[in-house]
Amino acid sequence: MTSPEETVISPTGWVAEQARLYEESGGTKGTTIQGAPCLLLDYRGRRTGRLRRTVLIYGRDGDDYLIVASNGGADEHPLWYVNLRDEPDVRLRVGTERFEARAETLSAEDKERVWPHLVDVFGRYADYQRKTERDIPVVRLSRTKG
Repeated sequence: MTSPEETVISPTGWVAEQARLYEESGGTKGTTIQGAPCLLLDYRGRRTGRLRRTVLIYGRDGDDYLIVASNGGADEHPLWYVNLRDEPDVRLRVGTERFEARAETLSAEDKERVWPHLVDVFGRYADYQRKTERDIPVVRLSRTKG
């Protein structure tokens, strides 16, 4: 996924501001959201083919990173998740480190195993799941290189 092309940052105001701070500081600022650790996710848009960037809270499972497609408990998946299903090769910045990874939606069994940890990381996830009938996906990000 490494590319010199311009990355389009989320149009959501606070996300764009935090993504810029995170990237421009080399991963030394903007690394938490409400006390929870966050990463930068660069993914490819399924319609435009352009690189896009968002900021997401993460948990860990061994060496892998876990992100939650909560969309604040909305009844539809966040756009970044819809794009990952079509193009699972992504680029991450976690703190000062930048690397490539592959995204995979967890099975129901794996989600059940890691969900308590993710709720410990960010308690609102439990509220978001109660708010929607949609099963909120959890995505594993596994380093591929870098």
